[in-house]
Order: sequence, then structure tokens, then C-alpha cells
Amino acid sequence: MRETRKNLKFAWKYARGQKNKIFSFIFCNILYIIISVVVPILSSYIIVNLTNNKLQQVVFMTFMLFLIQIIQDFIDFLCFYFSQVAYRETFTELQLDLGKSILNLTNSCVDEHSSGVFIQRLTNDTSKIADVFNLLNFQMTDLLTDIGIFVAILIIDIRVFLCLILFILVIAYFERKRVLIHSKKDKEFRSEQEKVSGFVGELVRGVRDIKMLSAEKSFLAELRSRLVNLNLKRYNMSKVQRTYRFGINVLRNLLGLVMIILLVYLISLNELTIAAALVVHNYVGRVTYVVNSYSYLLEGLKSFNLSCSRIFDIIYGKQFPKEKFGKKHLDVIKGNFEFRDVSFGYKEDNCFLRNLSFKVKARSTIAFVGKSGAGKTTIFNLLCKMYEPISGKIFIDGEDVLSLDRESIRDHITIISQNPYIFNLSIRDNLRLVKEDVTDSEIEEACRVACLDDFIEGLPDKYDTIVGEGGINLSGGQRQRLAIARALVQKTEIILFDEATSALDNETQMKIQQAINHMKRDYTILIIAHRLSTIINCDRILYLENGKIAAEGTHKELLEKSLEYKELYNAEIEK
Repeated sequence: MRETRKNLKFAWKYARGQKNKIFSFIFCNILYIIISVVVPILSSYIIVNLTNNKLQQVVFMTFMLFLIQIIQDFIDFLCFYFSQVAYRETFTELQLDLGKSILNLTNSCVDEHSSGVFIQRLTNDTSKIADVFNLLNFQMTDLLTDIGIFVAILIIDIRVFLCLILFILVIAYFERKRVLIHSKKDKEFRSEQEKVSGFVGELVRGVRDIKMLSAEKSFLAELRSRLVNLNLKRYNMSKVQRTYRFGINVLRNLLGLVMIILLVYLISLNELTIAAALVVHNYVGRVTYVVNSYSYLLEGLKSFNLSCSRIFDIIYGKQFPKEKFGKKHLDVIKGNFEFRDVSFGYKEDNCFLRNLSFKVKARSTIAFVGKSGAGKTTIFNLLCKMYEPISGKIFIDGEDVLSLDRESIRDHITIISQNPYIFNLSIRDNLRLVKEDVTDSEIEEACRVACLDDFIEGLPDKYDTIVGEGGINLSGGQRQRLAIARALVQKTEIILFDEATSALDNETQMKIQQAINHMKRDYTILIIAHRLSTIINCDRILYLENGKIAAEGTHKELLEKSLEYKELYNAEIEK
């Protein structure tokens, strides 16, 4: 109960904005309970008057019953309305908060977990939490109605009441066992569901590569294996339900038989009137389902607690660590930064950046070159605080990155990666994602500088063209140019180009190079490039080897003093 109370308090945090709707729902339910107790009594008296040939009273009471049931149906309509509005708003707020927590996770945490973990918890588990107030109200309504009926039966005859209680306790025992077993299997099922969801996501995102590799059979075999395992767990859940339901239904039917015999016996002894027996008979069919209300409530709360624990893991759990930022805020950034004895590795005992130190002046253009695995992209990720160094410090305008808040870092740095992710939106909306108030003229100017305007003007829907998931409808070069336009729209002081021209043809590369040259002196620009011809005009070039700076200088200086750099450059010319 302590866990349930804690979880309900958590759920209420998202529902309290709809408390008027929830209280209205509760009030309507109370009215519904009262009517539910009265209706069987009226129905019984209609039958008694009918058997006694009191037709006028039958008509009158039938008309009254009709009006009461109309009122009951209208109250039921209001209950449904209030509950659905409260559910909708609670569900939305909870999903947004969980989405925010997912976006705040460290990159290392996201790298370690399948996307299915987050998809299932954001969609399935939040739904079960938001539904708890509906569950409580509906099941508590049924329970309170049944309690009212129990009191009525107790008043009519205590022997009938004790017989009912005995059967209901037996049924409740088996229902509780069913719920506990079902809850355990539900936990296993959800864990497997996350794995399948993550694999399906990878299959969809990698469908082109799967086709090109002619790997359909192996992927389908793996999908089949996972689906068989998932559906076996689903079957085991339903098997528990089916087995216990059969036994419980037998007990319920046995109760009906015993109650008929008991009522006939009491009537034969003149200890119970026919009218009272009819009332009890009408009630018995209803109260036998009190255990259903109890088991549904227990099962729902078990599912609710499980969903809460899975969401708590992401929002509060240590196995899902969040990014940590400082409190210092910088409204304006010049663009100076420094790496001071920085070491980093994805595992602490395996660092590939070792005591790295260098400085960059604001509004300068710096290039990083070196063989694959030298740590060039990692430098960019550390500067953007996607990861934190194991040792050493990173400074922006003299301030330790660890002391700065999120906005001071992320709002002033843009990174254009080798494989930028383009969202399944229009070209215009992809650019608005980074700046909500961007004007159409700013969008067009950014696309012109990124050499994308001619391509866009040739599209039927121009800037409103949907580019597909991951920008699948664009070529590699077009995706990178759109990413460059996105960075230009954002207008950050620091722009990082991580192989951003690698997928471009020579003509477009020259245009992008001209665009970068136009941006010089207005931005701090850092470039990672394998094509050394794109960086020969940089203010400074840092040559990395084994996680350290092996040489630095201008292009001409490096050709003279660095044999490794000269070999890289000559190899490119020979191509």
C-alpha cells in the first residue's frame, strides 16, 4: 500500500490541473451508485405487482424505472466525458515530462539502451499511469455499489448474507493468486516488448542497407525468433487468465445454484417473502461480480505500480543518468575556448584522448586532421558537453564548461556532422526546429548560402516538401547542405563542421567552402576534414595522432615540419 500511495501521489502531480473534472466525475459516480442500488429494488417490485395482477402500479413503477434509467444513462455519459478529458490531459503532461527526461539523459546512457526501452515507456507505461484515476473511480464505484447491496441483503436475511460472503471470500482468494501470477508475467512481457520494439525500429531505419546486403532472410529469421518469444509470453499471460477464469466461473455458477436452493428453502419455511427473495435474486447476480471489481482493481494497481517503477527508472533512476549542468549563465559568448590536460575514453580504463591541451581564439578558423580514431569528433562532442572528460578541464571564454548552464553551451554552439539527422518534416519545418520565430527570408538566405536554393526551387512544393525520415528523400550532399542551412538559421557564435563536406561533389564543395570563407571573422569555426584541400586556408591546423596533438600550424608550416601531414596531403593529391 505504501508503494501505491507514493505512486498515486506521483500521478496526481500530472492530474491536479484537471481536479475539477475529477471531482465532477466522483460526484457523478456517487449518484450512479445510489441509482444502481435502487434499480434492482424497483425491478423486483414490478415483478411482484405483475404476479399479483396490480397492473396500474406496474405501469407507474415501470415508467419511474424508465425515467431513473434515463437519468442513470445521462450520469454515465457525464462520467465518461469527465474521465476522458482528465485522462487526455494527464496522459499528455506525463508524456511530455517523460520526453523531457529522455532528452536530458546522458549520451552514454542512450548509447547503452535500445530505443524500444524509451518508446514503450513513453507510450504504453504512461497510458497505464494516466488511466489509474479512471480505474480507481470505476472500480471503487462498483465496490461501493456492491457494499450497498450487501447491506440491503444483510437487512433482508443474514443467512443469505453469510452464504454470499463465504463464496466471495473463496473467489477472492483465487482472484488474488491470479493477479499476482499475471503481474509477474506482465513484467517479463513488457521487458521482451521493449526488445522487439527496439529491433523493429532498427529494421525500419536500416531497411535500405538490409536490402543492399541481401540480408532480408536473416533479419526476418531474427524478427520471427523475437516475435515468437514475445507472443509466447503474451500467451502465458492469457493462459493464466483463462485457467483461473474457468475455475472462478464454476464457483460463481455454483453460488447461483446454492442461492436458489437456499431461497426456496427459506420461502418454504415462510421465513422469507417471495418479494424479498426476488430482490435478493436480482442482487445476487450483481454482487457475485464484486470480486471482479476487487481483482480488476488489484490487477490495475499492480500494473500501475509496475508502470510507475519503469518510468521512475528513467526520471529518477541511477541506471538512467541525466546530463548535469552548472548554474552560471552567459548571455553572450565571444568564442574563445581551451582544452587543458583533457583525457577521455568511453571506458575510464581505455582513454584515447590523453592530456590534450590547446587554445582557440574567438572568430578564428581551426581545422583538426588525423587518421580515423585519432579523437577529432570526440573533441567536438566534449566541447558541446555531449560527454564529460574523465580528467582535465574545458573552458569557454575562460569559464569552466562544467560550471555553465545548458543554454550557455548548447545555444551558442552548432555542430554539423558527417551524417546529420534530418527530421521527417518539410524543409521549412526542419529549419524552424532550431529557431521558432525564423522568417521566410532568413530561411531562404540560409539555403542560398548553403547552396541549396536552386535544388529547392526545382521541387513541386519547394520549401514545404517533406523530406522523409532521416531525410531519406534527399541525397547525402543535400542532407548536409540542409544541415548547414539549419546551422546558419540558428546563428550561433561557434560552428563545428564534422566532415560536413564529405558527401558533396567538388563543385558544391567549392561553393560551401566559399560560404565558410564568408563566415570567417564572424564566427569561431572548427573543421574536421579528411579532404585537406578544404582546410588549406584555415588560420591554424592541428594534426592529431593517438589522442594527442602531434603538430600544429598553417598548411604551409605543416607541410614543412610534419612528415605525417605531408604524406596525408600528397596521398590526397595523387587521388
